[in-house]
Amino acid sequence: MAGMEQPVVSLAEMRRRAEAELTQDILPFWRQHAFDPVTGRLSGVVANDLRRFDDVPRHAVLCARLLWTFAAAARRDPRPEWLEIGSRALALLTGPFWDSRHGGVFWSLDVAGRVQSDRKQIYAQAFAIYGLAEWFAATGDTAALERAKTLFALVEKHAADPEHGGYIEARGAAWEELADQRLSDKDLNAPKSMNTLLHLLEAYTTLLRNWPDAGLGGRLQDLLLVMLDHVVTTTPYTCCQLFFDLDWRSLSSKVSYGHDIEASWLLWDTAEALGDTALLARTRRVALDMAAGVLAHGCDADGSIFYDGEPGRVRNTDKHWWPQAEAVIGFLNAYGLSGKAEYQTAAIRAWQFIEDHVIDRQRGEWFAELDRAGQPLPDYPEHADSCKIGPWKCPYHNARACLEVMRRVPAAGG
Repeated sequence: MAGMEQPVVSLAEMRRRAEAELTQDILPFWRQHAFDPVTGRLSGVVANDLRRFDDVPRHAVLCARLLWTFAAAARRDPRPEWLEIGSRALALLTGPFWDSRHGGVFWSLDVAGRVQSDRKQIYAQAFAIYGLAEWFAATGDTAALERAKTLFALVEKHAADPEHGGYIEARGAAWEELADQRLSDKDLNAPKSMNTLLHLLEAYTTLLRNWPDAGLGGRLQDLLLVMLDHVVTTTPYTCCQLFFDLDWRSLSSKVSYGHDIEASWLLWDTAEALGDTALLARTRRVALDMAAGVLAHGCDADGSIFYDGEPGRVRNTDKHWWPQAEAVIGFLNAYGLSGKAEYQTAAIRAWQFIEDHVIDRQRGEWFAELDRAGQPLPDYPEHADSCKIGPWKCPYHNARACLEVMRRVPAAGG
């Protein structure tokens, strides 16, 4: 795995380290540990010391993110070992996770591969679209693309809100209404959320790039406008509101700095895919204002990103792995849009924090949760989400950060 100790001093150096981190640490770790070497099953939980906890649900989101990660890696470098893991994730997603009766992907399976939760969380459908479309891009597998199209049609039929715009959080097994639509125990039971909309946005964007359908393009443009009109607020600074009722009244004052910096570049990515001049201009302003907001309000003195807060104050000073990964991309994107050196510096400092604290040099991959000083928190089961592999701990954020650095920074310059 990557083991550099000298400070990062340029984008070119960051690119070299990102490529090494991806190919020598993240992807090999997941190739070794994503599936149990004895049973062949998708791993349940793998703790920081690599202990396995098997009697826990397997979630469709982890499977879809695994598919996306190895598809994206294979699209850049079609190594057989990357394609092998992608193929295993694809078989699981389109096999046991796939609802052959009502369509869509189930939320979770038990250890034996039987359906554990049959709810149709739109967040999970989004990641399935994302992974399937990327797999098609990497391999030309038209069956995977057809599955992605099917999921798009199902989401549009059952989850789109024709009156107020946007999409409902969750449906039941047969796409019926649910009383409890929460994505997790941490979330509000609200009919709409920024998090689900954001990931549906990235999924539809990737699908559009691989299936330039006019109907899909129109729905993606509608979703981008929903994000700009209802999710993004400029009070007291530009950031994303997180939970909503049906007609877009905000239900929470919390600010998620990781989601804001992630949204800043994903909104721009969608605008680029759509190519509308007016939307590009509007989205560019929002992307830069949001990156500026995170830099001013969500960054610690060491360049890392706090977990969350409220307008005017940081509430949770922990450092989770995924906001740090998204900060690298978001600030690099802001630098590309503006040319301002402060964003280049912010991207490099975020990467430096990752190298200094988040990457586990002993056992591989990244620590999921750290305290403000950069020390890993006690892991699973004391902290249910603090593990190397789990329902929410996946290779998608950190692998994507490496891939985006490699895409955005020329190999021979910086």
